[in-house]
Amino acid sequence: MRRIHATSDGVYGSPKIWQVLRQQGERCGKHRIARLMREEGLRGIPARKPWKGRKSGDCPAGITNQLARDFTAPGPNAKWVTDITYIPTQEGWLYLAVVLDLFS
Repeated sequence: MRRIHATSDGVYGSPKIWQVLRQQGERCGKHRIARLMREEGLRGIPARKPWKGRKSGDCPAGITNQLARDFTAPGPNAKWVTDITYIPTQEGWLYLAVVLDLFS
C-alpha cells in the first residue's frame, strides 16, 4: 500500500490503491484500505473539478453590449474597457486588472 502510494507521488487515494491491489491479485476490501491509509497518515490528492464559467457570449440580465464590437473612440475618455485575470503563484492568487482608454 505504501509502495503504490509512493509510486503515484502521493496522488492515489484509497479507491485507486484498492483497485491496483485487486489487479495485482490481492484480496482486500475498500474500507480496510481506507482505514489502513488513515492509520498510516496517507492521503491522496483529489482530482480538480472543471471550472464551469459562463460562456463568453452570455451577458447577465439587464446588461447590454454598449460597444457592439466598435473599438474606435472619437476622443479621449469616450470609451473605456477593462479586463481582469488571475495568476496563480506559490503565495496564492494574484489579480491583474487592466483599464484601457480605447482612444489611446
